[in-house]
Amino acid sequence: MSLQLVGALLILASFVLAQAGRLAFGSARYLWLNFIGSSLLAIDAVAGEQWGFALLEGAWALYSLLGLVDWARGRPVSGNETT
Repeated sequence: MSLQLVGALLILASFVLAQAGRLAFGSARYLWLNFIGSSLLAIDAVAGEQWGFALLEGAWALYSLLGLVDWARGRPVSGNETT
């Protein structure tokens, strides 16, 4: 399975699980899935010299990482998730 496909599946899985109510938006699990998925896509985009896609996914990964930092510091990310 390609790096790009794994990254996309992780991001889609977090979104689908959140939409289904099985995972809270802003939860640590949601943020980890988004961070790992978008990081994989950003790495793949840089390797393929797809700079616009690299910027998009790099920003997505950074935003997810900042959410994880807030979560680790005990600050609620979504306002309704403690895990």
